[in-house]
Amino acid sequence: MLGEHGCPDVMPATQPHWSLVLHGGAGTIERAELTPELETEYRDALGEAARRGGAILASGGSALDAVTATVAYLEDNELFNAGRGAVFTAEGRNELDASIMDGRTRAAGAVAALTHTRNPIRAARAVMEKSTHVMLVGAGADAFASSLGLEQVDPVYFFTEGRWQQLEEFLQRQSLPLPPRPAGAPTAAQPRATRAPDDHTFGTVGAVAFDRDGNLAAATSTGGTTGKRWGRVGDSPIIGAGTYAQNGVCGVSATGTGEFFIRAGVARAICARMELTGESAAQAATALIADVGALGGDGGVIVLDRRGRHTWAMNTSGMYRAYLADGGEPLIGIYADE
Repeated sequence: MLGEHGCPDVMPATQPHWSLVLHGGAGTIERAELTPELETEYRDALGEAARRGGAILASGGSALDAVTATVAYLEDNELFNAGRGAVFTAEGRNELDASIMDGRTRAAGAVAALTHTRNPIRAARAVMEKSTHVMLVGAGADAFASSLGLEQVDPVYFFTEGRWQQLEEFLQRQSLPLPPRPAGAPTAAQPRATRAPDDHTFGTVGAVAFDRDGNLAAATSTGGTTGKRWGRVGDSPIIGAGTYAQNGVCGVSATGTGEFFIRAGVARAICARMELTGESAAQAATALIADVGALGGDGGVIVLDRRGRHTWAMNTSGMYRAYLADGGEPLIGIYADE
């Protein structure tokens, strides 16, 4: 049963040995706008992502390893706005952001405006584990990732025809010039690609995991917004806005209009409300999404509480999402009323 904003009204009373919740972006997702075939593709991808992360947790792996693998899979899947399949900036580039946080130590790592690193979430984890910093950006972040042997790709790797068409449509509406197609991209436009509705404001991916040792971890990755300019960065790589994890309290990953999630400090605020006021994950998540809405923003969050029980909240018509715990099958949703 779902509450007003898509939250499960009642979480399971029993504590799972391990659990994983993930999202693939929130936005205007209507049944009439997704073909049955495309909806099946999304549900299959969400289920596969949950199973990949779940397999790590089932074998005794860490929450950090589970969220890294889950988000890396979503980055490699062009259905989502992260990694391959990311949206384009107004200049016709893919600029990628990601962050990760270890709830056990509250160590964190983040990257922004990557253009060559295949899996930004792996770069964010490297910042956390292999440097004294929390955030690296741009060419320096790519160089850091490369120095550690993380896979580098030609920027055309991230190109997809559907996202390029979304950029064309966006720039035309804004009366902005269309940049040249990226070097190495197909020279002739393909037929209009089958794709989800234009999520130029939405489309982040993320995961939160709870492992057998009781540790929480959270990770988030995005291509940002279609047609973004001037090096814009949203909430996804901002610890406390788009990502947060703290053992004994909660783990959070957010998606939506990043400027509003930054202003509300959404991820940290959810955990703070749970820690300081005793609110449940559902209560805190619903309150913060209402706060985002009051500021004028849209989006959603996924949350695990200190016992690995999940909730999600959104003020949009949909959010691609899934939950998996030991002994179960993936629970998958797309529309807000599921």
